[in-house]
Order: sequence, then C-alpha cells, then structure tokens
Amino acid sequence: MTLILFIAGLVALVVGATLLVRGASLLALRLGLSPLVVGLTVVAFGTSAPEMAVSTGAVLSGQGGLAVGNAVGSNIFNVLFILGLAALITPLAVHRQVIRQEAPIMIGGAVLLIVLGLDGVLGLFDGALLLGLLLAYTVFLVRQSRAESATTGPGEFADNLPPVQPGRWDARLPAQLVLIVAGLTLLVLGSDWLVQAAVAVARALGLSEVVIGLTIVAAGTSLPEVAASVMASIKGERDIAVGNVVGSCVFNLFGVIGLGAVVAGIGSPQGLSLPPNVAQFDLWVMLATLVACVPVFVTGREIARWEGVLFLAYYVAYVAYLVMAAQRHAGLDAFGDAMLGFVVPLTIVTLGVTLLRREAT
Repeated sequence: MTLILFIAGLVALVVGATLLVRGASLLALRLGLSPLVVGLTVVAFGTSAPEMAVSTGAVLSGQGGLAVGNAVGSNIFNVLFILGLAALITPLAVHRQVIRQEAPIMIGGAVLLIVLGLDGVLGLFDGALLLGLLLAYTVFLVRQSRAESATTGPGEFADNLPPVQPGRWDARLPAQLVLIVAGLTLLVLGSDWLVQAAVAVARALGLSEVVIGLTIVAAGTSLPEVAASVMASIKGERDIAVGNVVGSCVFNLFGVIGLGAVVAGIGSPQGLSLPPNVAQFDLWVMLATLVACVPVFVTGREIARWEGVLFLAYYVAYVAYLVMAAQRHAGLDAFGDAMLGFVVPLTIVTLGVTLLRREAT
C-alpha cells in the first residue's frame, strides 16, 4: 500500500506540475511577459511547485524535518544530478545573465538561509523575509524585462516554450485557468500522498525523516526539473536546462523554505526547527554545491561532459554518506576523510587549472 501511495504521489506531482507550468506559462505570455521572464520565473517556479506542496504539507503534518530536508536536498539534487545528467547528453550552454545575476542571487540566498538558521529555528519573521525577497526578485525580473527595448534572442531560456496556436483549446483564458487549478489540485493531493508514504518508509527502514527528505522525496519532487532539463538537452536547447535549475534553486531557497517557515510560525511560536545535522552539514553542502557552479559556469560559459560526470559522482558520494551516517556505518569516518582530504581538493585544483587554461586561450 505504501509503494502504491508513493508512486501515485509522484505521478500526481509530475502531472500537476506539467499542467501548472503549461497553464501559467500561457497566461504569463498573455499578460505580456517576455519569454526570458517566463522561463526564469513561471517555468522554473512551476517545476518547483511539488517541493513547495510537499514541504508545506509536511509542516502541517508536523514533519518539519522532512520539509527542510526536501528543499535543501532538492537544491543539491538539482545542481549535481540534473545538471550532471543533462551535461552528459550534451555540453550545456550558460547564458551570460545567469553568470552575472542569477548565480550570485542563488548563492546569496543560501548564505542568508544559513545566517537565519544559526539559532536552529526559522521563525515567522524569517519566513516572511524570504518570501518578501522572492517577491522582490520576481518584480525585479519583470521590470528588467519591460525595460529592455530589444526582443529576446533565440538563445534565451524560454524562447522554446510551445507556441500557442489560435485554434488550440488551451489558447483561451478559461482553459488556461482550468490548467492552473487542475495542476494545483494534483500537487496538493500528490504532496499529501508522498509525505504519508515517505514517513512510512522512514519508520520501516529506521531512517530519519530528514534523510528521507534529503534523498527520496527531494529526488521525487525534482522530477519535473529532470524532465524539463533532460528534454531541453536532448532537443539541443542547452541554455533552458541551466536556467530551469538555477531558477528552481532560487525558488526553493526563498519560496519553499520561506512558506514553510511562515506556516510553522503561524501554527507555533517556535517556528520551523532546523534539525542539527541539516544546519551543521547539509546546508553547508548545499552552499558548496551552489558555489561550485561558478567556476564551472565561467569556464567557457558551458558545462562540459567531464564536469557533468563529476557532478553525478559527487551526488552519489553525498547520498552514500547520508545512508552510511544513518546506519552508523563503521567506514563513515574514513569515507568522510577521503572526500574532504583528497577528492574535494583535487576537484578544486582541476577546476582552477581548467579555468586558467581557458582564459589563456
């Protein structure tokens, strides 16, 4: 029964996110937003709607650890797994605006979250601040788009959104509203089913809710991002894969965790508690992962296949560490020492040499 509930939850999340993205994208274009803004906000935020639905549902169910683990784990999964997998298919192009604007905002959001969580709790004020920053970021993008006189070129993130044919059923405003409502309904149902299944699995395996949230739930709720980025890579739309992931990470930091903290703060004066292992380890892994994007993005403004392999290897190592830590494996200390003392420094040196070589050429 738990497996059926889990699969049904994932299917509902994926279908719901697809309907929501389609309806919201068409509605946004109808309102006159540029394709770039649609790609960085509506599409990226829409594919992150499952994370918001699951985290909010987890908070309402009293599973705060699952809520935080889902958002943090989704960001780690987005960068290491999704970009790594997409780069394996074809080297990914990185738009100049992502390097200059979106990447610093993404990293700044991670730093702010760590600072706000130093006391181990995200209260109502913290959540309101994060949501306010998300609103300000969205307004900034909209105004920035409208201030640009030139039209978006063919290499921008959302330029390849499915065109709206006048005779299509979803070209009308009522149909777009139905898509949005249906998508949101499926997201709510799917999140509830997935949270129930994840908690049952955690109890059966003896794993904490945080570990389940960082791995199984994080990967499951990121399936829309996987589909969007991999399909974009297969079709040769390389920049949309990067834009979708970066935009989703920003939404997870400000929107998903922010809303969870607000909901928790309204229901309890204690707010949303950060599990100690998340505050002391996983938040820092997330920050390191986001920072690692910068040299990869800058080196030739693309993510090469070998860098994709490196991202995937790091994600496998991260999950292995979580599982070993949950089971208190005897080889955990040796594994951690090997990662920190050898693999990570070697990677930093390799990326540095690659950057110097590309600048020299």
